[in-house]
Amino acid sequence: MLETIDAIVLPFIDSLYSTFGYAGVLIAMTIESAAIPIPSELILPFAGWSVSRGLVEPLTGAAWTYWGAVVAGVLGNTVGSLASYAIGAYGGRPLVRRYGRYVLISAHDLELAERWFARYGEATVFFSRMLPIVRTFISVPAGVARMPLWRFLLFSVLGAVPWVMLLVWGGMLLGDHWIDLKRSLKGLDYLVAAAIVLLVGLFVWRHLKR
Repeated sequence: MLETIDAIVLPFIDSLYSTFGYAGVLIAMTIESAAIPIPSELILPFAGWSVSRGLVEPLTGAAWTYWGAVVAGVLGNTVGSLASYAIGAYGGRPLVRRYGRYVLISAHDLELAERWFARYGEATVFFSRMLPIVRTFISVPAGVARMPLWRFLLFSVLGAVPWVMLLVWGGMLLGDHWIDLKRSLKGLDYLVAAAIVLLVGLFVWRHLKR
């Protein structure tokens, strides 16, 4: 399944970078951060590889640089995260209140989420930006819980910077073997996915028990 997704995503990313340059990285990261599962483990190492092979920026005719790719990645992450936050704040919240009981989410759970993000929101957003899977979806619950926007934006950017820098640098370092970086992170993907399944199972068990 993952190989099939990669086979579809890779030509899409390649086309974006070849046509739009840095703007292609921004577009891809915006899509990824707006809760559409295009993995940044493909987007960013591919950007690093594009730097190492001297991809030319269409607008300026200059070769890509490391910092240019990093800035584009962070900007895309920020734009997509803001879109997901807005969906959570203005769309997700009414849906939770109206239909949440059908998926075992109560008004009490919404209050707990609000208190959590009021108390631990900065750390939650910051560290989530450096975790596969979670980083893509954390913006929606932050919006639902109405975490103050400026705090969300600040810690989202701070968390995205090291993640983007690391993956772009890894793609540059590995060169033609950049895809190996994604394979090496696959174990972390599985651990995070298992943790999510466990937490969801505990959530369902607690509600059914009540």
